[in-house]
Amino acid sequence: MNHAPAQERARRIVTPEQVEAFQRDGVVCLRGLLTPDEVQRLARGIDANLAAPSPRALVASRPEDPGFFIEDFCNWQDNADYRATAVDTALPLAAARLMQSRTARLYHDHMLTKEPGTRTPTPWHQDQPYYNVDGLQNISFWIPVDPVSRAATLEFVAGSHRGPWLMPRSFMSSQAKWFPEGSLADLPDIEADRGAFPILGWALEPGDMVAFHMLTLHASGGADRRRRVFSLRYLGDDATHAPRRWKTSPDFPGLAEQLAAGAPMDHPLFPLVVDDEAR
Repeated sequence: MNHAPAQERARRIVTPEQVEAFQRDGVVCLRGLLTPDEVQRLARGIDANLAAPSPRALVASRPEDPGFFIEDFCNWQDNADYRATAVDTALPLAAARLMQSRTARLYHDHMLTKEPGTRTPTPWHQDQPYYNVDGLQNISFWIPVDPVSRAATLEFVAGSHRGPWLMPRSFMSSQAKWFPEGSLADLPDIEADRGAFPILGWALEPGDMVAFHMLTLHASGGADRRRRVFSLRYLGDDATHAPRRWKTSPDFPGLAEQLAAGAPMDHPLFPLVVDDEAR
C-alpha cells in the first residue's frame, strides 16, 4: 500500500507547535487526521466488533443505567479494519512525531462505545498504571467515528503526564486491584474543585481525535448521543516490558515467559509500524 499521502498528512497536521503542546500538556487535539473513507472503514470495524465482541469485552455501565457502555481490547489481529487503521493511516507517523521517537510500535487497540442516554461516567484516571510497560515515550489516540459534543468528550488535566503515578482503581467498585493499597498516592478530587485544575477538552467531528500521554489524567461524562470510539496505543524508543504480579488491563497471557522484565517490547504482539523514518 502507498503510505505517502497518509505520511504527508501526518507531517502537515502534526506541526512543531503540536509536538511542543503534546510535550508540555500531555495532550493535543488533531483535526482531520483521518480521511472520510478511513473513518467509514473504522466505523465498519467497530460495528463488526459490537456484533461479535471478543472474550476480552467488558460491560462498563451499571444494570440500572438507561444506556449501555461496552469496551473491548486487542482485536487488531482479527479485525482487518482495525489493523488497517492502526498501520496504514497517518496515525503511526503522527505517534512517532508527537512522542519525539525514532520508532513507533503498536501496543494495543481499545474499542469504547456508549449508547445514547448512558449516564455512567468514565472517572478520572491515568492509563499507564494499568499497563505492563515502563517508559516516557508513549501515546494514545482517542478516535470517535460519531460527533462528540464538548459535554460528552474526553477531558484532560494539562501537565499531569509529568507525574506522579497515581493509584489505579476499578471503575465500577473503586477497588485497588493493581498496585497494593497505599503504595501510590490517590487521585485528587478533581470534580470537587474543577477550577483548580487546567482542564482541556474539545468537541470532535469524525476524522478528529485527541492524542495523549498514558500518564495524562483524563475522564469523560455520559453520552448525549451514540459515541463509538476507537483508541490506539503506541510505544516509542524507551518503552520496556514491566511484568506485574497481577492481571493488567489489558492482559497479555504468557508474555512474561517470553519477554524479560526491562526488555524492549520487541514481540509479534507489538509490531513496529515506524522505524527510523524522518519525522
